[in-house]
Amino acid sequence: MSNLVALRQKKLLEELLKRENLDDAILNAFFETDRAVFVPRGFKNAANSLNALPLQSEQWISSPLTVAKMTKALEPRGADSVLEIGCGSGYQAAILSRLFRRVFTIERIEGLLIEARQTFKKLGLVNINTKLDDGMHGWAEFAKFDRILLSASIDEIPQNIFDQLSENDGILVSPIVRGNKQIITKYRKNRYMIVKEDVEECLFVPIQRGVSKIN
Repeated sequence: MSNLVALRQKKLLEELLKRENLDDAILNAFFETDRAVFVPRGFKNAANSLNALPLQSEQWISSPLTVAKMTKALEPRGADSVLEIGCGSGYQAAILSRLFRRVFTIERIEGLLIEARQTFKKLGLVNINTKLDDGMHGWAEFAKFDRILLSASIDEIPQNIFDQLSENDGILVSPIVRGNKQIITKYRKNRYMIVKEDVEECLFVPIQRGVSKIN
């Protein structure tokens, strides 16, 4: 990491800490992950702002603050595997790769996934597994996951996704649509029940079904 990048990263951490209490492991994951690598060329200068930025196919890369809040809600400490539904540019998955031994991420838009895979390879992030698919299928082959993260909003979590979450204090975090609002919502699962907790309001693109391949 160059001195210039390190300086940018330190400034980003300072901005995050003004707004959210984050532990050292999450802060280190953000410091080691240069968001500029994941944003389109025309937005490089804004990469370390706290703004969401546009991607191809009417998708967005979330604000670092939103990524931090979602990551914190997952409670990564002590967890081994995480499934992300909605890879996008790969920024959230890259953050998770510094906190989990195994990361599984699904993207339905082939163009986005190809770019994310190239970025992961460039950065040497070998613990991220990727899949082109409708995210609502989950990834049953590698279930059950200690943590599941939805990076797009949805009205209700499908039962088949809950089925892929560990019953040993598994945690699922997702933006849930309630009326005209979206709420980051945390679900904690054990053998007997799922307990729901509201985190705070947010704004994500909605979950879409099917797969969009490059023609």
